[in-house]
Amino acid sequence: MHTMSEQQKKQPDSRPITHESILKATKEIVVKFIEIGRVTPGNFEEHYKRGFNALRKSAKGFS
Repeated sequence: MHTMSEQQKKQPDSRPITHESILKATKEIVVKFIEIGRVTPGNFEEHYKRGFNALRKSAKGFS
């Protein structure tokens, strides 16, 4: 397991958060929920949209 140094914690990442990175992160999160049975084919679209929108709103705070 990697730990961040104090200097890394203090310096914000200057790379922009892209639409593609939000899509990829949403996919990874939804896949985990599928694996544990919280997301099914019947509710996939709802959960994917909610996850994407939550990550997008959160990312706006970092840009």
